[in-house]
Amino acid sequence: MADLTDVEARVLSAVDERWAVDRLAAMIAVPSVGGTAAESEVQHLLAGWLDELGCDVDCWPVDLAEAATAADAPGQEVVRTEAWGVVGTVGGEGAPALVLSGHTDVVPPGDPALWAGDPFVPRIADGAVYGRGACDMKAGVVASLAAVHALRAAGVRLVRPLALHGVIGEEDGGLGAWATLRRGHTGDLCVIPEPTAQAVVTANAGALTFRLEITGHAAHAAMRDRGVSAVELFAHVHAGLIAYEAERQRDADPRFGDARFPYGISIGRVQAGDWASSVPDRLVAEGRYGVRVGEPVETAKAALERRLAEISAGHPWLAEHPVRLTWTGGAFASGQLPAGHRLLDDVRAAVTDAGGPLPGEGAVAAGSDLRQYAAAGIPTLHYGPGDLHLAHGPLEQVPITELVTAARAFALLALRTCGVR
Repeated sequence: MADLTDVEARVLSAVDERWAVDRLAAMIAVPSVGGTAAESEVQHLLAGWLDELGCDVDCWPVDLAEAATAADAPGQEVVRTEAWGVVGTVGGEGAPALVLSGHTDVVPPGDPALWAGDPFVPRIADGAVYGRGACDMKAGVVASLAAVHALRAAGVRLVRPLALHGVIGEEDGGLGAWATLRRGHTGDLCVIPEPTAQAVVTANAGALTFRLEITGHAAHAAMRDRGVSAVELFAHVHAGLIAYEAERQRDADPRFGDARFPYGISIGRVQAGDWASSVPDRLVAEGRYGVRVGEPVETAKAALERRLAEISAGHPWLAEHPVRLTWTGGAFASGQLPAGHRLLDDVRAAVTDAGGPLPGEGAVAAGSDLRQYAAAGIPTLHYGPGDLHLAHGPLEQVPITELVTAARAFALLALRTCGVR
């Protein structure tokens, strides 16, 4: 740990655990599943808090018609009738020296019976806050807010602005970050407080959503040999995809560590047939396809298209009735912090000086908004409270100690990046 200045020590002392936990609980209680009215509700809640903290707040309706037609739009997987962007800026003049960007949308909770209680009723137990969105990533958003709260409580005035971006639609493509950058909200550096299990993530794989359509031949189930089952054809296709997935993991970026599938291929939904006593003549499967770090999206798409053509060509029926592939929903390119950029060391120093363990460097297999900020020329990385392994599941939680450490680290990073008057 470095010796803290008097201002830094004062700001760290001003980080208020109870304030942060209360606001995290309030955010979890808003069931902001993508595409629901609550997705907008949580953005207005955030805007109100930013206003209370003395930020200049920009809260605007996202142009969904433009998002549906713009060539560079990231795509969406849910239907929206409205969407809101929120940016709060505090301190100084000119462009923000630092951006903290976090998404407020969450995925559906799944079967409520698998949770210990209502997933949208926050629960505090064993030093952690439980609930849908607790770590992915409302804790990161609240840690950013708590840093601003501490700066204000300590009476600090920044030389350059600090900006907080509250974005929606991250879980289904990144609509909010796209709209925020398109509106002109940028900065010199960006930290996205996604849950990183106390590491610093400097790269993320991309992810593309796809649909497969397989055509068979219907027949009475009592004479199934007269038909061609689309389900059995899919078994052949799926086996080929599993083999292809294994090939794509070779020579993965070492920052992924021991991750088995940094560029995974997963089938998430399958629908086939329309009658139990008929041989199914059609199957539709939807899935997710990982994009390698540094691999252009179009290159990744072409590679899967070629492999599916090869899989079809090697089967007597599919050679005449090839699998149909379409690209649907969100499209996440890969992204990474430029090699050797100082932001990695600056974040590490802020974390250790805030009382946390020295973060290792890693990469994450999940798509994220990192690639949008990076593509806009803003050096970006992930660091935030919680563990992504618990996200999207019924055990989602965030340790309160990690929430507080992140808030303290963000406050120090803001002081050191934006400067103090």
